[in-house]
Amino acid sequence: MLQTEETVPKRIRSFIRRQGRMTQGQQHALDHHWEKYGLDPAVNHDFAAIFGRHAPLLVEIGFGNGESLARMASENPDRDYIGIEVHRPGVGHLMMKLAESGLTNVRIFCHDAIDILEQRIADQSLSGIHLFFPDPWPKKRHHKRRIVRPSFVKLIVRKLKPGGYFHAATDWQNYAESMLAELSAEKDLINASKTEDYCDRPAYRPLTKFERRGEGLGHAIRDLIFFKK
Repeated sequence: MLQTEETVPKRIRSFIRRQGRMTQGQQHALDHHWEKYGLDPAVNHDFAAIFGRHAPLLVEIGFGNGESLARMASENPDRDYIGIEVHRPGVGHLMMKLAESGLTNVRIFCHDAIDILEQRIADQSLSGIHLFFPDPWPKKRHHKRRIVRPSFVKLIVRKLKPGGYFHAATDWQNYAESMLAELSAEKDLINASKTEDYCDRPAYRPLTKFERRGEGLGHAIRDLIFFKK
């Protein structure tokens, strides 16, 4: 059953729940494919049992419409992916893509990513965490809503295996600089960049609509990749 209600005390959120327009195809996917691809946020899951194997497990936070996640899962069948997204149209769209392509290495939470990481993901269990083009909250008074802050960095370090990585991408220079500072301050993380700042986009990260939009506005795209010691 699809569950989206908040189950923990209120705190500053890094997102606004925008439901948006649900297409017939997206609603059909939610109605008919949730049992196959959806995960209950109120339950502790055995991911090895769900996927039927022991494979590298990666989480993508805020996958949007899921196009890039579906592509990564298709191109990396030896990896399993957990997608987390609060917007139901995007969840429905990803389920459409998964059903069309027959992919079996993706499961989805429609819930707050911080709740899921804290409550449903075991410590030192993830090979990677992806955060591609999160809401930049560009106004200075809203910077406190940005997801990458000290408490979040500590959380991802807990959840990553030794040698696991965190990969973020943004087209907002100020947010990139802020993330770089927060991640560089964590003693248990190592910057993959040889210049200790930003990395080239790796082949496994597909171009996204947000990236193309940012490039259209003249924004430089910055990738940050940090490995856990």
